Amino acid sequence: MTRSFADRHIGPDRAELDRILDVVGVSSLDELAAVALPAGIQDGGGLTELPAAATEHEVLAELAELAQSNTVATSMIGLGYYDTLTPPVLVRNLLENPAWYTAYTPYQPEISQGRLEALLNFQTMVADLTGMDLANASMLDEATAAAEAMTLLRRASKAKSARLVIDADLFPQTKTVLYTRAAPVGLEIVEADLSAGELPEGEFFGVLAQTPGASGRIVDWTGVIAAAHERGALVAIGADLLALTLITPPGEQGADVCFGTTQRFGVPLGFGGPHAGYLAVRQTQARQLPGRLVGVSVDADGDVAYRLALQTREQHIRREKATSNICTAQVLLAIVAAMYAAYHGADGLRAIARRVHGYAKSIAAGLDSVVVHDHFFDTVLAHVPGSADAVVAKAKSHGINLRLVDADHVAIACDEATTEAHVLAVLQSFGTEASLEQAPPAPVPAIENRTSEFLTHPAFTKYHTETAMLRYLRSLSDKDIALDRSMIPLGSCTMKLNATAEMEAITWPGFARVHPYAPVQDAPGLLRVIADLERWLSDITGYAAVSLQPNAGSQGEYAGLLAIRRYHLDRGDIHRDTCLIPSSAHGTNAASAVMAGLRVEVVRCRANGDVDLDDLRAKIADHAERLACIMITYPSTHGVYEHEIAELCALVHDAGGQVYVDGANLNALVGLARPGRFGGDVSHLNLHKTFCIPHGGGGPGVGPVAVREHLARYLPGNPLEAGSHAVSAAQYGSASILPITWAYIRMMGAGGLRRATLSAIASANYIARRLGEYFPVLYTGEHGMVAHECILDLREITKQTGVTVDDVAKRLADYGFHAPTMSFPVAGTLMVEPTESENLAELDDFIEAMIAIRAEIDQVAAGVWPVTDNPLRGAPHTAASLVGEWEHPYSREQAVYPRGLGHARAKVWPAVRRIDGAHGDRNLVCSCPPLAAYSE
Repeated sequence: MTRSFADRHIGPDRAELDRILDVVGVSSLDELAAVALPAGIQDGGGLTELPAAATEHEVLAELAELAQSNTVATSMIGLGYYDTLTPPVLVRNLLENPAWYTAYTPYQPEISQGRLEALLNFQTMVADLTGMDLANASMLDEATAAAEAMTLLRRASKAKSARLVIDADLFPQTKTVLYTRAAPVGLEIVEADLSAGELPEGEFFGVLAQTPGASGRIVDWTGVIAAAHERGALVAIGADLLALTLITPPGEQGADVCFGTTQRFGVPLGFGGPHAGYLAVRQTQARQLPGRLVGVSVDADGDVAYRLALQTREQHIRREKATSNICTAQVLLAIVAAMYAAYHGADGLRAIARRVHGYAKSIAAGLDSVVVHDHFFDTVLAHVPGSADAVVAKAKSHGINLRLVDADHVAIACDEATTEAHVLAVLQSFGTEASLEQAPPAPVPAIENRTSEFLTHPAFTKYHTETAMLRYLRSLSDKDIALDRSMIPLGSCTMKLNATAEMEAITWPGFARVHPYAPVQDAPGLLRVIADLERWLSDITGYAAVSLQPNAGSQGEYAGLLAIRRYHLDRGDIHRDTCLIPSSAHGTNAASAVMAGLRVEVVRCRANGDVDLDDLRAKIADHAERLACIMITYPSTHGVYEHEIAELCALVHDAGGQVYVDGANLNALVGLARPGRFGGDVSHLNLHKTFCIPHGGGGPGVGPVAVREHLARYLPGNPLEAGSHAVSAAQYGSASILPITWAYIRMMGAGGLRRATLSAIASANYIARRLGEYFPVLYTGEHGMVAHECILDLREITKQTGVTVDDVAKRLADYGFHAPTMSFPVAGTLMVEPTESENLAELDDFIEAMIAIRAEIDQVAAGVWPVTDNPLRGAPHTAASLVGEWEHPYSREQAVYPRGLGHARAKVWPAVRRIDGAHGDRNLVCSCPPLAAYSE
């Protein structure tokens, strides 16, 4: 029998599914849908815009044709995007390696030491190159990093003013995102030419500038920084990391914050992404730094261990008081950039930078008098009155894309892939025929003035051969549990199969080497993928329009709420500024609402987990004239289908508000119900959850926003156009990974997608049924059903025995499993989401592990083991912990082979013991520790 792609993607076969359904108590998937979902929201109309399912090889052939239709021109456009030569050892063993791309965010650090070390390398690289004290573990892109820098300056500054001064030579896309993010929170942006060292009159809280600027010009910002500090303002500088190998870094010029992108460190252009941005600060701002921060701590044996530090996922704790809504980062791409730096080392990076700068100087020498700026690194700005279009067209005939600045100016950006032939073709495009050998010395001053050392840690000095790098990458990945070794049953995160056929196309040059600002005629294949996805996702969700620009779910949330806010403002409803959010909601909901200029009011939930409609009615009455919207996750964050969802939507609409349906749990709806049909006005989707883009250790993600017709005009636009309300630096966000989702939908077809959804629901109910007698299931819907995930309640067990959710989570590592989601949305619980990709054997193995853990808990309850010394509290156990004296009341074998030596599941050896998180926060170290730390 020929198996379809859906048969390969969906774990349980027919016989296994029958067993699952028998335990759940239904006879078919259709009966499961009828019992689990409210009848009023079920949509039997079918997905008419989706093509019939295709095979893997058919889809790869279609993608190959689309990739070949794109023009892979020599890109000399610049503006923060540069061609780069990714070392093949990184392509094969990192970017294309499921041990790296299927991993989840390292919230279980004991089984995430490999990617945590790689991210610590990233932080060290950024801090070293910028001359700052510490950096976070990546941002979404350069423009959003600049926006985070802006709000950080506002929080950290003692100035009362809400004005920010930005240099006129910032990248245009960065300016657009800054304006988008400033307006809702009441910040005023003042644009000025700061190159002469003069600051505008009046008060301001911060200054934001860039080196090199959009024009390519390098400015010494020391005077501006000093002047700003004298007036009580703080300064953020955007900096090109490759340029910083040669020029004095902003940290040594006195900057308070640095931001930028690491794209040119081995990460392909990808039509705009995904690319890891960065943000670096002084030590005094460490606790203001948004996003994830990897820190150094110690484990139970006193050995060095890494973990996420401080305010990581702070929005879940602080909610509407959070300073950022960041959830997904760009972890996989940050690791690529860090390993690129490790592979080349300081000397290698300097050599690349000098070659890039040398080609720029050769172009400047050949163009001579038309060059606008003397101080530049990679980008030359030429003044050619009235001839700019002709020059750009001539270069295009040579297969080169230059940047048309205006009718009189052309910019030429050199990069790692630039060659002598490219330089000569550029000069010919300007009508200059000189060869490089004949060219006079460049009439520009030397820019190499950096004197400080960088990248001296062994991580950047030991791995310059392919053998060394290959083994380093392998050693790191061996310390982690990713989907290539175990199911990752994380509730709310949907860790499903990332099929090889879906992943294969992302490194093809036709998708990977196209500049985001290339002429549209260069990208018909990419634009076809984008158009198809917009149409298919509209059909799947029931909305009228989709934007693929947001490059994370949190950014999709923000874009959707911004659309709602602008809709009300355009109608004159300036007073509608209140957002209702259930107490169970994902923490980014509240943080995104505040960023969009909305006030948050919390709606209570009932004891069964549903939104309390009586409290909702009261809140609507209290805020009727101010009601902007409600944010509701469906199925709920508690993992159930609320049967009053239609009534909830109607109540808000009747009061003049809009309904935002968070798409985090869309894996429980696809093919069954459409938010745009049952009451939603806007939703964001997580392509890195429901639609198979891999999580990559915490990113990349894609968070498209979908809206009904009346909100379509408020979707984010082209970031190169002022006033477009763009939320990302590239119009189509992380475009190079969209073929993953395109391939998934194309291979599954409408029938496969519906079957996948129902299989996920069936598996979650199977786990709930089998584990319910050991760990109570906290919330169920009508007929005792859950949706695609279930919450196991350990609170009474903890009260009676002292065994905590942390103990259970760490013990699962000894059994070879990644833990479910801990203490979200309810403290003291575990939220389990199996997805459709896991077969019955894996589900049963996880269930048996949990039952065995419950037996261990019973041993603690019975007094056989003390609460302070038992296999759960001692977990996870490393190989090293078995050596030497053993003073525990349980055996070595119980510690590391809890189900016996003969158990079929492969043994996973955690790299470290239980990590002391408090120690790491008290003794904050967020860059590579010296070797002495290991020997101690």
